[in-house]
Amino acid sequence: MSGMRGKKSCKVKNMIVAEHNSNSGLIISICDETIIGKKYSENGLVLDLASEFYKGKKLSEEEVEKICKKAYIINCVGEKSVNLVKKLGFLNEKNIIKIKNIPFAQCLLIKDEV
Repeated sequence: MSGMRGKKSCKVKNMIVAEHNSNSGLIISICDETIIGKKYSENGLVLDLASEFYKGKKLSEEEVEKICKKAYIINCVGEKSVNLVKKLGFLNEKNIIKIKNIPFAQCLLIKDEV
């Protein structure tokens, strides 16, 4: 029919995710694509988004969500990344800091063993 749109899902890949395995579990870094590769500093705090730690794959929100559920530690930087982790319930607003107005947070996820 004319004027009708299909329900095709939009999977925009706008976050960079790096996965790091440790003895304790999976550590991931999530960074908004628009700020990756840059360095920000303010009041002695530094966000070095050009470091190897943040180099990863470009993923969609849905893909990032799946990886977050497997993670032990999540580092997230940027509005989209921090908001996604907050929306998933892994992050509280009071745990977000800003460096040069860029939101940043770290989450330690404790999972029940069955």
